Amino acid sequence: MSTSATTHDHKKIQKWAEEREGVPSKIKNTGKEEDSGVIRIHFPKHSDADDRFEEISWEDFFKNFDKNNLDLLYQDKKADGEISTFHKFVERKK
Repeated sequence: MSTSATTHDHKKIQKWAEEREGVPSKIKNTGKEEDSGVIRIHFPKHSDADDRFEEISWEDFFKNFDKNNLDLLYQDKKADGEISTFHKFVERKK
């Protein structure tokens, strides 16, 4: 059985991503000057669209994440027990 969890804890998010070789990224050409634009956790080993993503620092990632009042909805393992990279950003509940 697969389950999901939600968090906005920076250390937990970074640990989850790095355990799966994920990197903080933005989608190119979506931000202006100081704005990172649309952020993502990118998993280069599982993607063939690397040219759409630009790696950013965790600091810049979390600045945008908090500014937009986001939580990370994520899955640790798939139903078959395999490590999962499933995640999405959702509006933080008050």
